[in-house]
Amino acid sequence: MALQQQMKNRNTSQLLNLAILGVLLLLYTPILLHWIDGWLHKNISTEHEYFSHGIIGLPFAAYLVWLNRKKWQRLPDETHPLGALLLLVGGIFYLSGVTEWVNLSLPMILAGLCLWFKGISGFQLQGFSWLLVFLATPTAVPYLIAPYTLPLQSFIAGTAGFILNQFGMEVTVESINLYVGGRIVEVAPYCAGLKMLFTTLYVSLMLLYWTGVLSSRRITILFLSSAVVVSITANIIRNTLLTFFHGSGNEAAFKWLHEGWGGDLYSACMLFLLVPLLNWLNSYFSIEPETQLEAEIGNG
Repeated sequence: MALQQQMKNRNTSQLLNLAILGVLLLLYTPILLHWIDGWLHKNISTEHEYFSHGIIGLPFAAYLVWLNRKKWQRLPDETHPLGALLLLVGGIFYLSGVTEWVNLSLPMILAGLCLWFKGISGFQLQGFSWLLVFLATPTAVPYLIAPYTLPLQSFIAGTAGFILNQFGMEVTVESINLYVGGRIVEVAPYCAGLKMLFTTLYVSLMLLYWTGVLSSRRITILFLSSAVVVSITANIIRNTLLTFFHGSGNEAAFKWLHEGWGGDLYSACMLFLLVPLLNWLNSYFSIEPETQLEAEIGNG
């Protein structure tokens, strides 16, 4: 009798989960398709393009939720009051019709569901998946940051000009503008590499989680710091090439790297460099403690 009751409760729980999943898909499939279409075809606002890393992050988040499904089922049912608040606010945001609020309603409702059904432990279990969704949700953050990127723009312009001068190309740098061959190249706020930086940090977090070293604070800080350096360096090289192509009249190459698939290829190659970088950091810092321990034993 107890076994039958347990099976009945399990079936009821599974049906409830499927019903919730169905409602979420019904509500958010059009929004997700709009995001993905805009990221792929670049037919949405520039700010929204900054979150194109969601193309790989959202499927990965869904995959992690699927892997944790059995752990989720084994967690005791526990309701946290914050879950109800997040569900209420998320519902209001969704019904508001304001684009950014509708976008933000997705991570709000997902967090609310975790807290409502499984409490803090449920949110902790799905925490990284939720983080990937939240960081891929288009907001106005790039628009708010853009006015403060002038020092980075000036640094990139000055460095690109210095590099080209070393190769014999006459380049004059004024603030964020490079004058070469009677042409002008501006390192605009959206050319300062923020999109590449956002994507780099996002992919870095995914790599840290996938390799299981996210729990190591030292490796995480070093890797994220190194990733920022790699991203800025890659953007300096990209802007140098763009200035060279534009200044030398090679407009086809300029458009290919600036607006075409060449820019995507360049970013992909840069992101690929993160894999050996993380492997090196992981192997170096995993061997170092053992070496120190052997030295202490030898001295003893």
